[in-house]
Amino acid sequence: MSGTGRLGGREVGATHGCDGSIRLGGGVFTMGSDEHYREEAPAHKVRVDGFAIDPVAVTNRRFAAFVAATGYVTVAERPLDPADFPGAPPENLVPGSMVFVPTPGPVDLRHLSLWWRWTPGACWRSPEGSGSDVGDRLDHPVVHVAYEDAAAYAAWIGAALPTEAQWEYAARGGLEGAAFTWGDEPRPGGRIMANTWDGDDFPWRSTGESGWSRTAPVGSFPANRYGLFDMAGNVWEWTSDWWTGRHPDQAASPCCVPRNPRGGDVGSSYDPAQPQFRIPRKVIKGGSHLCADTYCLRYRPAARRPQMIDTGMSHIGFRCVWDSSASGHVTGGGS
Repeated sequence: MSGTGRLGGREVGATHGCDGSIRLGGGVFTMGSDEHYREEAPAHKVRVDGFAIDPVAVTNRRFAAFVAATGYVTVAERPLDPADFPGAPPENLVPGSMVFVPTPGPVDLRHLSLWWRWTPGACWRSPEGSGSDVGDRLDHPVVHVAYEDAAAYAAWIGAALPTEAQWEYAARGGLEGAAFTWGDEPRPGGRIMANTWDGDDFPWRSTGESGWSRTAPVGSFPANRYGLFDMAGNVWEWTSDWWTGRHPDQAASPCCVPRNPRGGDVGSSYDPAQPQFRIPRKVIKGGSHLCADTYCLRYRPAARRPQMIDTGMSHIGFRCVWDSSASGHVTGGGS
């Protein structure tokens, strides 16, 4: 399978490598957006070198193979250090993670705590906490992975986590300036293109049109023009860049095109609204099954959010990239 898209005035190809990755030629594209959320601006040209990328997010099956081979214990499975969470109730300082819990009815959407719940026992093996498991979800994206968990898996297979620029270049699939990974219409011809929140009643009532109330098996929705699945919706995905509140203003200058740009630095990534938590944040991309058009229109390639590196959640996963010179990689159990 192969495909091409027009980027920066020239054709850029996407081909399958023998290891199952999608190999992209690199090029110039417009990163960011001036039309949606402030943190996506300014839209600006950047250049990325060629690289290879997973066609799907890392699944529970693949992550289980990594854990079985290495004995790795994720952050969500380790006890919390009280020094890192001043004022936290002792009952919360146990292994666990943040799980989305629908509200019983309409709520004030300014308060995320109304639908996110710290859940003891929640981890990649038990996505909704004790009593849940991934036995029937082996081909769903792994969730509840903190940044170091994702990075550890990537290192195990000789890969890396994508930069924000690599991720967005891949997600756009050659559609220069399009709002979504497939074009400018949320549902072209009425077709559901991604696993996002169905209906307007977030976070309490979904219409269930897509057939999934949480994650879906990877590849359940159409691929973009580069053959990459779920670059919109399903789960947010980690990138390797530190968070910045917006793209650099100087990046909009026509005098030069940044090559392989990186984000800010660790010091600038802290959350000024929560000074008591000195935990740096990375950029996550792609939106998730919780993105609702009336609340969080972020299942777009330009969209970006900050995530504390020590915090996995029930809607965050990842995929891996390789340098274009890499000859192959170990898949760790298939997708």
